[in-house]
Amino acid sequence: MKLHRQDLENYYALLPVLGAYLALLLVGSSQPDVWQLVAMLAFYCALGQAFNLFLGMTGYVDFGYVAFVGVGTYGMALSISGLSDMPDLGVWVIVIGLLVGAAMATVLSLAVGAVALRLRGAYFAIATIGVNEGFRYFIEGTHIWNGSDGIVFSRDLRLIFGRETAIELTTFWADVLVIGIAAMAAVVTLIYMRSKIGYALTALRADEDAAKVIGINVTKYKIMAFITSAVFAGLLGGAAWALKLTYVFPSDVFEIHYTVEAIVIVMLGGAGTLLGPIAGGLVYGLSKYWLAVILPGFQLLLFAPLLLVIVVLFPEGLVGVLKKRLRGHPLAKLII
Repeated sequence: MKLHRQDLENYYALLPVLGAYLALLLVGSSQPDVWQLVAMLAFYCALGQAFNLFLGMTGYVDFGYVAFVGVGTYGMALSISGLSDMPDLGVWVIVIGLLVGAAMATVLSLAVGAVALRLRGAYFAIATIGVNEGFRYFIEGTHIWNGSDGIVFSRDLRLIFGRETAIELTTFWADVLVIGIAAMAAVVTLIYMRSKIGYALTALRADEDAAKVIGINVTKYKIMAFITSAVFAGLLGGAAWALKLTYVFPSDVFEIHYTVEAIVIVMLGGAGTLLGPIAGGLVYGLSKYWLAVILPGFQLLLFAPLLLVIVVLFPEGLVGVLKKRLRGHPLAKLII
């Protein structure tokens, strides 16, 4: 089947997105001194890109989102620790860990979505707010997966890959994987935007009752966006936390502030836009980093009002402002 020029033009908007992620990778790999900063920025961009698939496209705020990241970390940790006696698997252990983490996030999203997605607005937010804490205390109380003792698998990683390769995995390739996950989430976002799924989600975000009246199965599309977003959260947890740090403790991976950061990044960059999570992630990450360097101990005191001012001045996000400035310009088709 031949691709028409119009079909290709629909995906031109991926160019600045993939270019931004490639630039992060090139800067970090060519300047080792800033690699950790690049890794942090990549994580925030990836977190925003994954969360935007649900919040940005439906308008629903999921306060329990970090639970999907958390189970993703457990998927990777359980896979590496459980397969450490099979070193011949090599890199397939990482692949299995990512798949297990994504599968666990999918199962949890189905369980949560079956109940919570029947609710709307503030009721949905309230229903999800306790998901991460509830799942954390379930792990600790039942003592599954070592409970509050967590899983430390640095030794298992060395048994599978050897010391040098294990170090490379945790200090470099885990971050490269995060950038890859962010890029994949961006591609899926644009595919959704340009398909029937995206049109249905846009309709329900604008007016859910009207969307129902014209025959859109809003529950079906909400579940699709919810699961897709959760899958990328699971992948991100496996790569950005488990593989990078080689340990998992429930008190750490189920911290709600990761959800709050995801909300801030998406709203700051522009909810429902393709470039928004990158713009929000970069601005959020760099502001947080530089304020911590310049005013250590006072960064949070200044950071909150600074973000509030930005959100009030740019209610449509940074990308929304950029789209208005470029209206009618040939570059406008690249900014969505």
